[in-house]
Order: sequence, then C-alpha cells, then structure tokens
Amino acid sequence: MTKAKPTATVPTDKAVIAVAIAEGRKMIEAGKSKIDTALAIYEKLEGMEQDVIVKAFIEGAALTEKGALTYWYNCRRRLAKERRSKVR
Repeated sequence: MTKAKPTATVPTDKAVIAVAIAEGRKMIEAGKSKIDTALAIYEKLEGMEQDVIVKAFIEGAALTEKGALTYWYNCRRRLAKERRSKVR
C-alpha cells in the first residue's frame, strides 16, 4: 500500500506567490541573508505544497534546488520551534 500525498491546506494563489518572490528578490538585492529571505518567503507561503515553496526559494532567494529544499526543511522546523516556545 502507498500513502496518498497530503493535499495543500492553503490553495495555491499565483498572485501571493509572485509577491513573495518579488519581495525575496528585493531582500537579496538589499543585502539580506538567504535564510532571512527564505524565512520571509516561507511565512507568506506557509501551508502551500513543498514544491511551490521550494520553487519560490529558487526564484526569490537565489537558491539552488538542493539548497532550496534544505531551506524549506529548516524554515519549517524553525517556525514550528518558535511557535512551540511561545505556547509555553
């Protein structure tokens, strides 16, 4: 048996994605770090499918495909950790 791939909890909105990518590019041009840029993009696109967010990282934060996947994982963990610590 194979597990069904979970569906996105947030519908993919191309306008939201375009805004997140544009803001990411501006941050990179302003000299912000890739992790800060990726976090900003992730916060806007959180809940969308992994592939959508990874592609936005590649376009908006100037990451490679492998790097974007790593940043997606790290951003997801970092925000989850921050939210858990706020609950306490």
